[in-house]
Amino acid sequence: MITDSNLEQVRGWFTGRVPQEWQHEPVGVVVDREEIVVGLTLPDVDLPEDASPAESGSARAGRARAFREDTRERRMSIAREAQHRFDRTVSWQVTVGDRTELFTHVSAPVMTRLRQPQRRVLDTLVDAGVARSRSEALGWCVRLVGQHEDDWLAELREAMRAVADVRAKGPAA
Repeated sequence: MITDSNLEQVRGWFTGRVPQEWQHEPVGVVVDREEIVVGLTLPDVDLPEDASPAESGSARAGRARAFREDTRERRMSIAREAQHRFDRTVSWQVTVGDRTELFTHVSAPVMTRLRQPQRRVLDTLVDAGVARSRSEALGWCVRLVGQHEDDWLAELREAMRAVADVRAKGPAA
């Protein structure tokens, strides 16, 4: 479990290490057991007032792609340092306007045992063409729960973080 103190250390390290010219807004950091996602916000593109959604989307995608290519070496160098320091894979995400792109990410396998009713849910999603496999169907279900239960999950994570902080201050610490 990541504590508030751990998260603050990781966020502080990236804030100090990421070049200032990449920080249009403060660096966002999300940490779990396997991965650190570093979120950067780039200045939005200058578009004419009558720009269509397709034009805006393409312009923002182009800005994100250019940033990815132009900063690759420096980002990978920073990621290597962070991976050594924090023992987690580092992934990068950029936001331009209303478009967010995740460059790389960890796709961690998860083993689970499901009874027939749960397997039937996954098989229905596969048979209906919603997912190509049970694995993809399970990922779809998890994303759906995450979208509809964001507030509850955020409250649960905060409570777990508070417990981890108290444990870290205990006599065994």
